[in-house]
Amino acid sequence: MNLFDLSGKTAVIIGGNSTLGSVMGEALGAYGAKVAVVGRNAETSEAARERIAAAGGDAAVFQADATSKEDLSHILDEIVAWSGGVDILMNCPGRNSATPFFDITEEEWDGIMDVNLKSVVLACQVFGRRMIDQGRGGSIVNISSVSSGPPLSRVFTYSASKAGVNSVTQFLAREFAPHNIRVNGIIPGFFPAEQNRKILSEDRIKSIMGHTPMNRFGTPEELQGAAVYLASEKASGFVTGTFLRVDGGFGAMTI
Repeated sequence: MNLFDLSGKTAVIIGGNSTLGSVMGEALGAYGAKVAVVGRNAETSEAARERIAAAGGDAAVFQADATSKEDLSHILDEIVAWSGGVDILMNCPGRNSATPFFDITEEEWDGIMDVNLKSVVLACQVFGRRMIDQGRGGSIVNISSVSSGPPLSRVFTYSASKAGVNSVTQFLAREFAPHNIRVNGIIPGFFPAEQNRKILSEDRIKSIMGHTPMNRFGTPEELQGAAVYLASEKASGFVTGTFLRVDGGFGAMTI
């Protein structure tokens, strides 16, 4: 019995060149999926592809702006030509900022919302439609955050955007269920990815550790099991509209 075999599946990872996206892509590739690494930066995307290949996976790079429906529609055609279809969609682009509430500009608000929330909606429209038209089901995995509720201090726009991701995830779980397309989210705790390193001051780290029972940051590799589980129809075929926390106990902590 191999509940986690992804052979014959194609996984599209939006933000597949990011710290967390590339590591989860490595796991999907290692379990047999063909992995389409989608990102704007050609250099980091190629590094992610090489990492997946080193783990035994088959991967290719597709360059796109995740906030552009035109770009996403274009690479959908390229991905289908490369692999024949789309079975797994993972949305993990991210942008963060610690700007105080009264100093947040409309430009910053729009930029964070576009990357963190709008991109998820657009990708689900473009690739979700393809999954429905294929008629063979599929899995969509959205990367949320512990800041999605209750919100974290100092990251107002980020928290609001991730709360939106949770809502979109549950709405689409209901919308896509008749087509056997599952939509779930992963709620990571604190992983020192590039987007949040700049706001991890000494005081901030102390506060985080005081609220994390395991008393440490997560490592990107610790998200791999959750990604493979939710991607696999054999392992999680009756799981949709749910959130899998990988947070070291952060969500269970009070006083």
